[in-house]
Amino acid sequence: MGIIGVPAGWPADQETALDVQRELRGRLVLDEEGPAAGTGHVTGLDVAYDDERDLVAAAAVVLDARTLAVVEEATAVGRVSFPYVPGLLAFREIPTVLAALDALTADPGLLVCDGYGLAHPRRFGLAAHLGVLTGRPAIGVAKNPFTFAHDQPGQERGDFAPLLADGEEVGRALRTRSGVKPVFVSVGHRVSLDNACAHTLALTPRYRLPETTRHADALCRGALKEALAA
Repeated sequence: MGIIGVPAGWPADQETALDVQRELRGRLVLDEEGPAAGTGHVTGLDVAYDDERDLVAAAAVVLDARTLAVVEEATAVGRVSFPYVPGLLAFREIPTVLAALDALTADPGLLVCDGYGLAHPRRFGLAAHLGVLTGRPAIGVAKNPFTFAHDQPGQERGDFAPLLADGEEVGRALRTRSGVKPVFVSVGHRVSLDNACAHTLALTPRYRLPETTRHADALCRGALKEALAA
C-alpha cells in the first residue's frame, strides 16, 4: 500500500483553513430528510494516527443498512496533512479518508463519521466537511462530548437530550443502550437530526457504538499497524 502525500494546494496554516471552512460551510444542505434508517448502504469512516511517523490510516466500511452485514471495505494510508488545531481536525485526515472512499466500488450511501457535524464551534465538523465534499448525506456520531451544554438524557435506549449552543440545538446526546453513557449525534449534510438519531439507533442493536464505527475502527488500526511494519 502506497503512502498518500498531502494534496497540492492543501491549506497549510490556520488562517487559510478557516477561509476554506467558511466557504464550504455555505454549501451545507440542512433541509433534506435523508435516506430512511435501515435502507440502502451505510458507510463507517474512522482514522488512526501515528504522529511520530506523521501517518494517518483511514478506513471506509460499507454495511447493508438492514442486516448490518459488511458489503465492502477499503483503507488508505497518508501523511498527516495539517497541524493539530482544535476545530480544524478534519484538515488532518480528509485527503486520506477520501482516498479510502474512492477505493470503494459499492455505493457508500450514508456516511457515518466518528466525530461531529454541526456540533462544532463554527458548525462545520468532519461529517459536514465530508458531506459537502462528496455530496453525500452524512452524520457524525461521537464517543465523547464536545464543548456544548446538555442535560443527561433519560436512562432508556432512545432517550436523548439536546446539545445546545446559544440556545440552538446542534445535536443530541443519545442513549443507545439503557443505563450506558450516551453517544453524541449531529447532522453533517443532507440529513435531518431526527433521521440521524434513527440511523444511530438502527446501527446500535447490541453495543453503545454504531456497527459502522466498530468495523471502521478495527480496520484503520489494522491498516496503520501494517503500514508501520512495512
